[in-house]
This record gives sequence, structure tokens and C-alpha cells, in this order.
Amino acid sequence: MASKKQRTSARPAMPIDPAQFAEMGKKQAEAMADMHKELIGAIEEVNREWAARVQAEVELATEFAGKLAAAKSMPDTAAICQEWMNRRMEMFADDSRRFIADSQKFMAATTRLLSKSWTGGSN
Repeated sequence: MASKKQRTSARPAMPIDPAQFAEMGKKQAEAMADMHKELIGAIEEVNREWAARVQAEVELATEFAGKLAAAKSMPDTAAICQEWMNRRMEMFADDSRRFIADSQKFMAATTRLLSKSWTGGSN
């Protein structure tokens, strides 16, 4: 007759107690909430900046529409169009710089916040 091996189910010791586990979960949730708050704040700031930029473009279009309406000759009209194009190109360059700066802000904030959330840091 084959002997039956009796298995003893030894329970491995828990590496951390449930209270510590709950505290870790709480810290992670707080870190995520902080990350969301900071990212939403950054998005709101960028939104305000771009809204101001759109307003500046509206003002530019209004200004040049008035100038075009007041133009008396073809050379005047050409000069107004050239001035408008120069201003638009300046605004485009500013938009490009702003876009890159905003992207870098988001990347830095996201990197910082994700590293905090993974390490459980509060700063």
C-alpha cells in the first residue's frame, strides 16, 4: 500500500500587515488626487493663455479689416496685407514657442507627479 503523504499547508507570513497595506493605498490615492489637481491646474493655465491668444488674433483681424476698408489705393492695400502677414508670422512664431513651452511644462509635471505616485512621496 502506498503511503499517503500528508500535506501541511503552511501559511506564508504576510510581508506587510493589512493596516500598512491600507495606508499605502491611501497614500497612492492621495498622490493620484494631487497629480490630477496639478495637471488640471496646468491645463487651466494653458487654456487661459490660449484664450488670450485667440482674443489677440481677433483684435488683429479687426484692426486690419478696418485698415483695409480705409485703404485708398492698391499700394496701400498691398502694404496693409504685407503688415498683416508679418504680424501673423510673428504670432505664429510665438505660438510655436508657447506650444513647446507648454508641452515641456506638461511633461515635467507628469514626470514629477508620476515619480511621486510610484514612490509614494508627498512632495
